[in-house]
Amino acid sequence: MTVDRKNLEDILNWRIYALVFLFFAMGLVIITRFYSLQVVRHEQYQALAEGQHSIFKSLIPKRGEIFMKDRSERYPLAVNRETKMAYAVPKEMENPAQAAFSVASVLQLDANDLQEKFSKANDMYEPLKHRLSEEESDKLNALQLSGIHLSDENYRYYPSSELAANVVGFVGWKGDSLGGRYGFESFEDETLQGTEGSLFHERDASGGWVGGKAREITQAKDGDSFVLTLDHIVQYQAEKIIKNAIVKYQADSGSIIVMEPGTGKILAMANSPTFNPNEYAKVEDIGAFRNTAISSAYESGSVFKTLTIASGLDSGKITPDSTYTDTGSVFEAGYTIHNSDLKSNGVQTMTQVMEKSLNTGVIYVEKLLGNKDFAEYMKRFGFGELTGIDLMGEARGNTNNLNNLRSNIQFFTAAFGQGITVTPIQLASAYSAIANGGTLMKPQIIDSILHTGGEEEVIAPQEIRKVISQKAAMETGKILQSVVDNGHGKRAGVPGYLVGGKTGTAQIVDAQTGGYAQGRSVGSFAGFAPINDPKFTIVVELDNPKNVEWAESSAAPVFGEMMKFLLGYYNIEPTQQYTQADLDKFNAAHTILQFSPDAQVEAGKINASPTTPEQSIIIKADSKKVKK
Repeated sequence: MTVDRKNLEDILNWRIYALVFLFFAMGLVIITRFYSLQVVRHEQYQALAEGQHSIFKSLIPKRGEIFMKDRSERYPLAVNRETKMAYAVPKEMENPAQAAFSVASVLQLDANDLQEKFSKANDMYEPLKHRLSEEESDKLNALQLSGIHLSDENYRYYPSSELAANVVGFVGWKGDSLGGRYGFESFEDETLQGTEGSLFHERDASGGWVGGKAREITQAKDGDSFVLTLDHIVQYQAEKIIKNAIVKYQADSGSIIVMEPGTGKILAMANSPTFNPNEYAKVEDIGAFRNTAISSAYESGSVFKTLTIASGLDSGKITPDSTYTDTGSVFEAGYTIHNSDLKSNGVQTMTQVMEKSLNTGVIYVEKLLGNKDFAEYMKRFGFGELTGIDLMGEARGNTNNLNNLRSNIQFFTAAFGQGITVTPIQLASAYSAIANGGTLMKPQIIDSILHTGGEEEVIAPQEIRKVISQKAAMETGKILQSVVDNGHGKRAGVPGYLVGGKTGTAQIVDAQTGGYAQGRSVGSFAGFAPINDPKFTIVVELDNPKNVEWAESSAAPVFGEMMKFLLGYYNIEPTQQYTQADLDKFNAAHTILQFSPDAQVEAGKINASPTTPEQSIIIKADSKKVKK
């Protein structure tokens, strides 16, 4: 069969025209669709993206805030502050590769990672970077890139920078998780974080959302907020005092605890060195994050003698006027334990034992008690166990030497605070038990909880147990007053008030040798005032001061400064007469840190030369050392 040539050409031309028309129609459809997406429906898709982000925000709870107390109002310690975050809507982007390069240069992100995110053509939301600086926000806005947006978000901010930083800790990232990393932020992280919301939307077989179906959103529940027992003025003053003391005495570190003995509430917990939680990533020494007031277990030395005497009084084995004959030393198991002045004082009362800080005197009391009862009293005072304070990193201390009831030497040294380790918070609790009439209270750092519904839950003080009788507690307080009036605690006194307390200068164990390090010590002072109605318990600890030998010349005056401030700040009426000469003498012997309305302090000078040395431990046993 022969095909006409003209007819064949007509057929081929028709097919070409049809193919050209088909390509033209397809191009027109694509152009129309592109115009619709980029121009006609641009606002609609932008609204969808912003709606997506709005939904995202509704699923993330707002972190609860943390406040300190004041006598009249709350003071913010950790709050949420608004900033900007950057996010992308890839579906809006005209040139993902170019956008990735531009955004990466502004936000200091990896361009390849961004391009991978931007290449998801149907993606409506990709978070890019949180907590943008003002400069980053301005530069990103200046780019005017389609598909790149900014949105408000919250971040953690600490208005007072270093104030109470070791207590509050900070919020930080750990991998993809944001949460409390240290201190109270970590301890109460779950409650502060709140509960995340959830989103349910019916999907088709391919995993896409089914159009027209409603989304079921469970809103996030914001975290509860907390009001701490810390008084921000007292906390500020304590931090100034301990910081100046460390500089003055060239100490490695130090801490101050101020506690209400009747309730166990912590009014101040100051540590130095410290850090700025807004810039925690800049801290080079991780040790700066530690709250040494609760985590540093150390041999406290003679401040511990108070607990030995109080136990003896409670047991009825001694009275304040009971006597013994001080021969200057005690020999046990091949070891000779001396008073630090190497003197024998003859007949001494129990009050004089504390005034002169005689090691032999408290050993005498321990012998009367017996090892078993002594160990039981120390346990009742809370040593060797956690106090239960609501903070991360609390140490138990180590009282294992009291487990071997046959080892007298371990009990003798423990009677004056060597051979066992305790923490400042344990000492504050134990001294508060004496101050309040014999009841051990749980140290309280939370004053109230502000629930998201608006309810405020006030936390009641918690009694742990009765430790000693009220009579024994009052007798111990009178002995401590005599230590300040007549003994080595004179520089802890405050004109016009009855103050009681005890010094402690303890040797530091060398971790490598197991013996005591030469030339290193810890100075402490613990006490309370006014003796007739104690309002405040204070524990001061200075680690390795370099230019003073005894705690009476370092920790004691720090205690005096802090106590003087407290008694004035809370308008506690004087308990006895005093003169201007008394004040002048106090001021001449202390670093003056007076509170002023603008929360500023002035640092004066202090005479740091030691006076009569405190009686500390000297052990001689043919060059042998007591093993710890």
